[in-house]
Amino acid sequence: MIPAAWREGEVAVIGLGKSGRSVSALLRREKVRVYVSDAGSGPALEQAAAALRAMGAEVDVGRHDLERIARATVVVASPGVPPTAPPLAAARAANVLIVGEIEVALHFLPNTHSIAVTGTNGKTTTTALIGHLLRTLGEDAVDAGNIGTPLAEVALREKHPTWTALELSSFQLHDTPSIRPDVGVVTNLGPDHLDRYASADDYYADKARLLANANAGSKWVFNGDDPEVLALHRRLPGASKVAKLNGQQWTFSLKDRNASAWYDRERDVLMALGAPLLPRKELALMGDHNVANTLAAALAVMVGDRGRQNPRARMAIAAGIRSFRALKHRLEVAGEPGGVLWINDSKATNVGSTLVAVQGMTRPTILLLGGRHKGEPYSALAEPLKRVGKIVLAYGESAPLIEKDLAGLVPIERLGSSFPDVIARARALARSGDVVLLSPACSSYDMFNNYEERGAEFKRLALAGT
Repeated sequence: MIPAAWREGEVAVIGLGKSGRSVSALLRREKVRVYVSDAGSGPALEQAAAALRAMGAEVDVGRHDLERIARATVVVASPGVPPTAPPLAAARAANVLIVGEIEVALHFLPNTHSIAVTGTNGKTTTTALIGHLLRTLGEDAVDAGNIGTPLAEVALREKHPTWTALELSSFQLHDTPSIRPDVGVVTNLGPDHLDRYASADDYYADKARLLANANAGSKWVFNGDDPEVLALHRRLPGASKVAKLNGQQWTFSLKDRNASAWYDRERDVLMALGAPLLPRKELALMGDHNVANTLAAALAVMVGDRGRQNPRARMAIAAGIRSFRALKHRLEVAGEPGGVLWINDSKATNVGSTLVAVQGMTRPTILLLGGRHKGEPYSALAEPLKRVGKIVLAYGESAPLIEKDLAGLVPIERLGSSFPDVIARARALARSGDVVLLSPACSSYDMFNNYEERGAEFKRLALAGT
């Protein structure tokens, strides 16, 4: 199930997060020698280390044994570990193969089909909707990958699912050389993670790895409105400018009626494979970007199996779309006390994601913008903010940069790094009929452990006075 060479030596797993713990447990179940290390410390890590030691793994907390890692047969890197980190640098210097947790898990799931989703924005919503639609159709399906459940955790289960809806980040794709989904989906592309990548081209090149093993049986669902997506295959190593991607391709679009799935704005209807799917008003998700996500998800499910294209299946897919609700921290309505709509979009960790959130607003909007800067300019937000922006509250480490990019273009107020103060100021400025939108365009790591914690605190503080 895994390469024989991996069993001959020791596998080094870098990181004791969810994916690191799951892949270590999976390898130990197969009696593979495993060394796990994490530079962090604390009770949670110690507890995880103790559990893996009980399985027979050797674990270091608070340090990495670089010499041992350099002797490993293969190194499994957690997606949150940057390529420049000392353990990965040591592995590369010793010509040790570096893979990700998903690469290992795929070896244990040979009979599980996958619909894999990548892109800059919309990945999680699209993945979750795909899983939801598959289950609505009666399929044994789970959501895994970057959406929160490690694929290795799925592989550990006694019964493997028939389908996985698999969200893949650029970091995960970088270390998953054997990925070849039954259906691959690319939602959109825009510069992101420029704090980790030298350029947008490098970031796009990692996204292109989803297509690396395409063959005649591959099925691809692409954003027909995004030229970068349509040309993504040209970023594969050795691809010429006229290279054609293997497999069948379908597109979704918000405007092109010749696309495989498209939004008929005049009739306000979502169309798929030549016929109406459902009226836009029956979709509970906010914004045109979520119309695109829905078209992508429905199309991916339908082309994955021709049996899902008949009238009965189309009715079930439409019913599944109607019953789907926004995920936490993704344009999630926290409440509307005093007529002020508080919206939690903490998952918007890049400018492109915040841009589509602001574009979807129809009421005067107080935008909470800030956190740890990721290398993108904020000036792209100016135009839609001129339409609906009441004021931008810039906070956290990136506040000076936000102020520099947007000053004179939109009303802006610079605050510090006290999140309660940010919420209090938003409440003081808000009037009935306004929106307070947390869509930070930054990572959360200057003030929070993750975007989930940031979103939860926003909701708590927003409703504290009600």
